[in-house]
Amino acid sequence: MLHTMPDVRGTLTPNRPLADLTWLRVGGPADWLFQPADVEDLAAFLAALSPEVAVFPMGVGSNLIVRDGGVRAVVIRLGRGFNAITIQANGITAGAAALDAHVARKAADAGLDLTFLRTIPGSIGGAVRMNAGCYGQYIADVLVEIQVVTRQGQQMTLPAAALDLQYRQSALPEGAVIVAASFRAPQGNPQDLHDKMTEQLTRRDASQPMKERSAGSTFRNPAGFSSTGRADDSQALKAWKVIEDAGMRGATRGGAQMSEMHSNFMINKGGATAADLEELGEEVRNRVFQHSGLTLEWEIRRVGERLAEKQ
Repeated sequence: MLHTMPDVRGTLTPNRPLADLTWLRVGGPADWLFQPADVEDLAAFLAALSPEVAVFPMGVGSNLIVRDGGVRAVVIRLGRGFNAITIQANGITAGAAALDAHVARKAADAGLDLTFLRTIPGSIGGAVRMNAGCYGQYIADVLVEIQVVTRQGQQMTLPAAALDLQYRQSALPEGAVIVAASFRAPQGNPQDLHDKMTEQLTRRDASQPMKERSAGSTFRNPAGFSSTGRADDSQALKAWKVIEDAGMRGATRGGAQMSEMHSNFMINKGGATAADLEELGEEVRNRVFQHSGLTLEWEIRRVGERLAEKQ
């Protein structure tokens, strides 16, 4: 990248490999990786950065394939300066880098029910961006507002309504970085909430390959969801079922495999490239379409360049 980078108080690393920062452990380097010290550091950096330089906010890489050619952008990864959790009378505010599971536990300690977050992999910033949810609850149900830093370096507060949260998507301004989110939550008995989360973990571990390198659900459920992201169980089609019906449970390509345990989980069995994973996913999509006429949409984000594009 030919552009001069602004001075920072955090860490700015050129040509930084990203594979070790993703749950699938694949992918090439970012032109730059920026880990800001705090919100002010992030805002000053973005304000001074040339508008020609792309930025890509990255969480903990739990729902991400970075392609083998890497990312032609400044990847922004928030760390310790962005993981504070503050309890209010009827809600909770969490930094974007706070892990979903940690927020759920802290909320339960305070008698606030955000238990659905306990089994969602990743951090709060990503959960908001994707309107994450499970067990019939979604971020859209509990989100009050978010704090962001825009691509121009402006700090802003956005109400939940401004995000147009829908099933696995939101309408964030281009290049905006979520730095914190505030939630309202119903009250409950702390012990009951922790017991509920223990039960959820038991159910998850019995049906999902939690000991494998995966990125959670590979594809969105193809139908049965309203525009607000709420599940309609009377109509719901499950991605795992249509994948299995198409004969793709356990399918492999290179080091990539559709899990034998849960056919909508793609796993890195060892030595997989990003190309292996993405090509296997596209094969699954083609086979499902041929079998049922349904077009699966990726839930895992794929970013960056393929190696052939970089050359």
